[in-house]
Amino acid sequence: MRKKILVTMMLSVVFCLFSLSIVPTTSYACSCAQPPSVEDELERSQAVFSGKVLEVKVQKNFKGYVKKRVLIEVAETWKGVSESQVIITTGSGGGDCGYEFQVGQEYLVYATESTMYGDKAELVTVICDRTTELSAAQEDLTVLGEGKEPTEQVDLVTEQAGIAESNAMIAVIVAVGIVLLSFIVWKRFKKR
Repeated sequence: MRKKILVTMMLSVVFCLFSLSIVPTTSYACSCAQPPSVEDELERSQAVFSGKVLEVKVQKNFKGYVKKRVLIEVAETWKGVSESQVIITTGSGGGDCGYEFQVGQEYLVYATESTMYGDKAELVTVICDRTTELSAAQEDLTVLGEGKEPTEQVDLVTEQAGIAESNAMIAVIVAVGIVLLSFIVWKRFKKR
């Protein structure tokens, strides 16, 4: 009898392991067809500009997805950007189609508004776009012609620092509030 129970348990474990191995899982892969022509990409994109990367910040959301927010000092603009600094969102690379930006490098960026990396629409570029290092964009620059300088001067570095300071201050206030509330509750229970 004991042997039958042991065999049944082992078969159940093997069946469970086998079942887990055939259950489909969600996976993401990035596959790009032939890149569109410069003209098609210009028409499709909501923002086209060149500039130097000032900062790349990696952000992880509560679900564990990673995205990069890239701060770029805009040199020339052809479409959709009038500010002197812009934040572009991209993935972390690999299967999520993220573009690998390097701080200090200059790029020609093609971007569209998308919710690909979050709940709200942001300017996004991926490896399937014609985004490339500026030094390798001669064909694009010839077709695009001369760009315009940005007309609105903004300082997103200082703005982002101010937001981070505000968030830190809020966190400190909440922590102090929790400590005070815990102390008050502890005092009341101690009196009983």
